[in-house]
Amino acid sequence: MIETRNVVHRYGSEDAAPAVDGVSLSIADGEFVLLAGANGSGKSTLVRHFNGLLEPDDGEVLVDGTPVAEDLVAARTGVGMVFQQPRDGFVSATVGADVAFGPENLGLAREEIDRRVEDALAAVNMAGRHKERIDELSGGERERVAIAGAVAMDPDHLVLDEPFTGLDAPARESVVEQLRSLKQSGTGVVLVTHDLRDAFDLADRIVALADGQIAVDAPPADARERLPELGIRVPPREGHKER
Repeated sequence: MIETRNVVHRYGSEDAAPAVDGVSLSIADGEFVLLAGANGSGKSTLVRHFNGLLEPDDGEVLVDGTPVAEDLVAARTGVGMVFQQPRDGFVSATVGADVAFGPENLGLAREEIDRRVEDALAAVNMAGRHKERIDELSGGERERVAIAGAVAMDPDHLVLDEPFTGLDAPARESVVEQLRSLKQSGTGVVLVTHDLRDAFDLADRIVALADGQIAVDAPPADARERLPELGIRVPPREGHKER
């Protein structure tokens, strides 16, 4: 479980308006959550607290009951992060080496590392592509490698920050299928987005932020009507045309 307790985060001085303002949130294991909001709503800032990439100015973050600040390794093992621009997270030139990087830093045996890499690449439909150069992949393929790198850490939760940015329709569909597979396998997913059209049907719950605070926290059917006024795109209802 990921839990935030009255988390506050400011960029700059203590007088600056908080980017995240007193957010308390619990995300259960295996839950698929869409964390939505317009640009500047605080959603990316919030999730960077989940594994200690940011520290709160006030409040506390826990992963499986342990404060993140007390055990960063456990938090970063339990919560995998995929950034908005996949290249920001790549550390190696080839697919296999990049996916292996995280497990290697856990000090795992070579046999276990190789197993995790094989399983993670298979999970994103990239089995057998270990030796391919990342800089020669398409945008959708890079996104899938980034997901594989996070999956190889065997996290309880996978957090993806705007994973559809810059992807064409086939690439988006491919990423959605990987997320669907992860959900079915029991991995918890937190998908950060301002546009819910691709993943709305996967969600167990939608949490929407506005001005750094939670504005909506509800099942998709209950949240749908309240989201457009927050600058969040939702898919049209069946039988209705999108505006």
